[in-house]
This record gives sequence, structure tokens and C-alpha cells, in this order.
Amino acid sequence: MTAVRMTTPTSAERQLRAFIARFDSEDQKLIRAVRRAVRKALPTANELVWDNYNFLVIGYSSTERPSDAILSIAARANGVGLCFIRGAGLPDPAKLLRGSGNQTRFIRLESAAVLQRPPVKALVAAAISRVETPLRPRGRGKLIIRSVSKKQRPRRRSSR
Repeated sequence: MTAVRMTTPTSAERQLRAFIARFDSEDQKLIRAVRRAVRKALPTANELVWDNYNFLVIGYSSTERPSDAILSIAARANGVGLCFIRGAGLPDPAKLLRGSGNQTRFIRLESAAVLQRPPVKALVAAAISRVETPLRPRGRGKLIIRSVSKKQRPRRRSSR
């Protein structure tokens, strides 16, 4: 994995668009729609991007530190998910969260509309309420390309 220097907002956005363009067209639309929805819910969060071996990850953090991330969008050839970084401790009465790790839980997203469902909105609100470093009340977060892996799994579904 190679670390990427901080880039200008325009070049970071261009880089992220190129990462998303590697996916099937339906997945591209979904990633962009989910990103818009999460950005609307967390307008002051910084977007931290990793284009790593397994996933394209867009994390949303109150600071520029990955350890302060609240949520992330994780995309790979088999779908898109919304990850709750400290999801293991979140109340989940609807039993939506998947995963069994010590910390992170996720939900699969078949559309951005899933983010508008009341149980999902409650999970997002709970995740935001538990952050150690609160989100800024005003302004807009930065887009920061954190790293890009030289070697990656295919981003498109195989045509078997």
C-alpha cells in the first residue's frame, strides 16, 4: 500500500471519481448516491478515502484521523455496505447489523433509500452520538485520499 500525499480538493475529487469509475455502472450509481446521502447526514465530517486491496472505503470522521471515523462506505465487486466503526456497541433492536468482530458492524445497501429507513437513521444517530470528538457544528469537511494500493481485487463483477 502506498501512502498518498494530501491533494487539492479538486484533484482529490477527481481521484475519487476515478476510483468509483472502476466499478460496474450500477455500483457506481449506488456508491455516488450513498456518498451524497451520508455527506448530507454528516456535512462537517472529513471524508477519508482508501482504495485498498479488497475495498474502496470512504470513511467519515470528525477529525483527519481514521481512529475518529464514525461510519464508512465500503464498496467491492459484490456490493456496497455502510460500516459502523463502533457498531458492536450500538443498540440494534431491528437486528440490521451484520458482522461478528469486536468493533465494526455493517449493513448491506441495495439502494441509498435504505439510509432513510427509521431503524437505519437511528443507528446513524446513535453512532454520531457516541463519538469522542464531536463533529463541528458548521462548515464542510475535507476530502482526503489516505492511501491507494497498487494491487487490488477486481472492482467489477465477473461475467460468468
